[in-house]
Amino acid sequence: MLGYDRGSAVAHARVASYRTGPGFRPDPPGPPGSDWAVLVLDRDLGTPDRVLPLLRQPPAPRAPLMLGGYQQDRQEVVLADTGCRAIGLTALREGPPVLAHDCAGTRGASGAPLLAPLADGNWAIAGIASTVMADVAMGYAVPAAAVVLPPP
Repeated sequence: MLGYDRGSAVAHARVASYRTGPGFRPDPPGPPGSDWAVLVLDRDLGTPDRVLPLLRQPPAPRAPLMLGGYQQDRQEVVLADTGCRAIGLTALREGPPVLAHDCAGTRGASGAPLLAPLADGNWAIAGIASTVMADVAMGYAVPAAAVVLPPP
């Protein structure tokens, strides 16, 4: 759904196909570095000028970030932490490296974009939230460079 807010959306489409990260398993979910999916929709939503680029390099430690998504606290509206920062790439016990950050979020933030400002004032996707710790402002994201897009 595009522009979803309290029960209405600007537009919607159905998922025609999807691809998950290499080695991803749904139950128990993991590994965190493979916890991503690319959804191919049955029709275009929005306009091409509104598509955010994927960063090909992770942001430097302390780089500003923003995490916004539909979280359990307010499932009908987007909640965002607009003042968080990158911690850096880290290896977990299993799977590819993840991007650690200090963004606050709750259950439901998983799958949300982790955004980074660009020098020109626009935004890019730095990662996809995989794990958000509800008791502290910290989490892990799949670096955007790890996401494999289908051919256009």
